[in-house]
Formats: sequence, C-alpha cells, structure tokens
Amino acid sequence: MNRNFYFIGIAFFGMINGIFNQLWLIFALLYVQPIAGPLLFGNLSLTLMFASLMVSTATVILGGIPAAIYERVTGASESNNVSLWIWLAGTALLALPAAGNFLKIGL
Repeated sequence: MNRNFYFIGIAFFGMINGIFNQLWLIFALLYVQPIAGPLLFGNLSLTLMFASLMVSTATVILGGIPAAIYERVTGASESNNVSLWIWLAGTALLALPAAGNFLKIGL
C-alpha cells in the first residue's frame, strides 16, 4: 500500500482527536490561554483552535512512540509497512474517546 495513505490516516485520527476530544481540549485550553492568549489578541476562538492543534500534534507524536520503539528493536533504518501500521493503530487508539463525539456531531 502507498505510504501516503498511512500518513493521511494518521493525520485524520490526529485531527479527530484534536477537535472532538473534549477532555484533552479543555486541559490544553487551560494551559494555552495564559500563554498564547495575548499573542492571539485575547480571542478565545483562536486560542481554542491553537489548543486543538496542540492536541492533534500530541496525538500524532504519542501514537508514533510505539512505532519508533518497534523500529529501534528491529534495527530498521526507515519506516516500513509494519511500523506505519503500528503508528496508525496508536493514533486510532488515542482518538477512540473522541470517536463517539465525531460520530454524534459529524464533520
């Protein structure tokens, strides 16, 4: 399978978790608002989107840790299909709590 499909799926699950995971989003918003609030002109909607981007990025990074451990253990010099499947599954598992909100609200 083409590697781009893996990356699209990983980005999709990261986006779903960043937008629809209310717990992580509120947690990130509470920490981002004092720091990035003045930089974003105190606009709450911009701060919320920045917090959503942070949660999405964290999802992709945390989902990639098991794939990086697999690559280190096997001694692979670059990502192969197995490590990309592990990365995709990791991001899907992290986005699982947000899947209910995504299906209820829709995109």
